[in-house]
Amino acid sequence: QVQLVESGGGLVQAGGSLRLSCAASGRTFSNYAMGWFRQAPGKEREFVATISWSGGVTSYADSVKGRFTISRDNAKNTMYLQMNSLKPEDTAVYYCAATNYELRKRKSDYNYWGQGTQVTVSS
Repeated sequence: QVQLVESGGGLVQAGGSLRLSCAASGRTFSNYAMGWFRQAPGKEREFVATISWSGGVTSYADSVKGRFTISRDNAKNTMYLQMNSLKPEDTAVYYCAATNYELRKRKSDYNYWGQGTQVTVSS
């Protein structure tokens, strides 16, 4: 089992920045590829970004490419999502997730999930 806890969400104006964190405990963090997903009210949970076990390979949704950066620190058992140039359409609950498979974008490929953190971007 891997337990995941997100933090860092909040209210920010359009154009601003936030950094989300995902702290992992339980099994060896570096054994898992990680991902960020988000879910806006009334919408499906969607892929945002994923990072490989080592952190050397990343992939992003087109909607966030160039604005968001995913990273991880395996020594600290923590993953991050740096979000810049935020837009009102980025408003959602953001979830971190863990998977045994690298570079996956489907939520069904992820085994473990955090409880989510709310990000609200005002216009």
